[in-house]
Amino acid sequence: MTMTPARKLKLIPLLAATYFMVSGGPYGLEDIIGFAGYGRALLLLLLLPFVWSLPTALMLGELSAAMPEEGGFYVWVRRAMGPFWGFQEAWLSLAASIFDMAIYPTIFVDYLGRVAPAMTSGHRGLALEIGVVLLSALWNLRGAKSVGDGSVFIWLLALSPFVALVVLAIYSGSHTPHAAMGAPSRIDLPAAILVAMWNYMGWDNATTIASEVEEPQRVYPRVMLLAAGMVMLTYLIPIAAVAWAGIPADRFSTGAWADAAHLLGGTALAVGVVLAGSLDSMGTFNALTLSYTRLPYAMACDGLLPSVFAKRNRNDVPWVSLIVCATCWALALKLTFERLITIDVLLWGLSLILEFAALVILRRRQPQMPRPFRVPGPTWFAVVLGCGPVGLMLFALWAARDEHVGHLPALAFALIIAACGIPLYLLASRSMLRSRQRKTS
Repeated sequence: MTMTPARKLKLIPLLAATYFMVSGGPYGLEDIIGFAGYGRALLLLLLLPFVWSLPTALMLGELSAAMPEEGGFYVWVRRAMGPFWGFQEAWLSLAASIFDMAIYPTIFVDYLGRVAPAMTSGHRGLALEIGVVLLSALWNLRGAKSVGDGSVFIWLLALSPFVALVVLAIYSGSHTPHAAMGAPSRIDLPAAILVAMWNYMGWDNATTIASEVEEPQRVYPRVMLLAAGMVMLTYLIPIAAVAWAGIPADRFSTGAWADAAHLLGGTALAVGVVLAGSLDSMGTFNALTLSYTRLPYAMACDGLLPSVFAKRNRNDVPWVSLIVCATCWALALKLTFERLITIDVLLWGLSLILEFAALVILRRRQPQMPRPFRVPGPTWFAVVLGCGPVGLMLFALWAARDEHVGHLPALAFALIIAACGIPLYLLASRSMLRSRQRKTS
């Protein structure tokens, strides 16, 4: 089913949805300050986009403009390297989503617990996390336009308390200047870098809904570059402001923006930050649900998953894919925040490497393909462009060496999950072959 132009996402809703898929705002940065201190956190968040976000945004801008199809990066890798690698790309992204999507309900509960601990204690917290999953699923059943328009509204609400926080922090620091640029008592720079990488990743998620975007060849490159600048500014400005206000870095951990707001603006601002943080988590989860659920749909259209995953409702939503994905995300809600980030970064990073490989391969094999937006320079520059993200991925592999999931190292756990894509592809390809044989017999 093809959506009518009136129901397609335009520039601003897609920009808001992309912003949530990558960031959503300063929420989630607290551990970077707590692990590294203000000075290192600011330097890290300033430099990381140039070796992690910007190369990724440029790569995605070229490929999404050249091939604006439902399924996005899965389609690109499949076209460049064949169905096996296309399947692995989708598998890595969907496996990463299991851990990525469990993070946002956790942040939702962490923030709410700052002002209403009774609501989040015990099983109530888990019930609230499941509620986030259910509400997002119901919202997504209304269609891509509903999610995009809602993202704009949540975007404005979620950032508004930070405008007040930044103004009050600058005022406070100007009257009692004692910038808190000192290091925390416990420095864990590798952990800070992993959290920063997580806060700057997810750019490719917006590409899976290309057929639901108006003028995707023109809009996607603009959205990628605009979002990259917006994310960096909304990270740097609040951190610089609270550093100037003199709030000690040791006070920062997940959810600590509420404490900073209470120190600067009292209970009203703290409540505002908490409610906005909850909205931010909801907005991020909602936007990512829109993205991830298009992958099983695209795979089903190619015969790599059962055809039931290609079923759409009257709002053009792949509802079977949505229900299955939401169920899997709910089952991962009990993992800890740090473990979720480690596994998520490792799996998503492997899928990102395949996307850069697709960029280079398609440049060489299909040089005449129309590219409304093109990464500047020759093909060798596209190779250089991918060196930063690949180098950071190697660092992430090293940094995760001491993390464990149960009795397994997090790295081994992530690689086992990644390797599961091979037998799953064999099962899918056999099923596809049998289906074709039945149709021809």
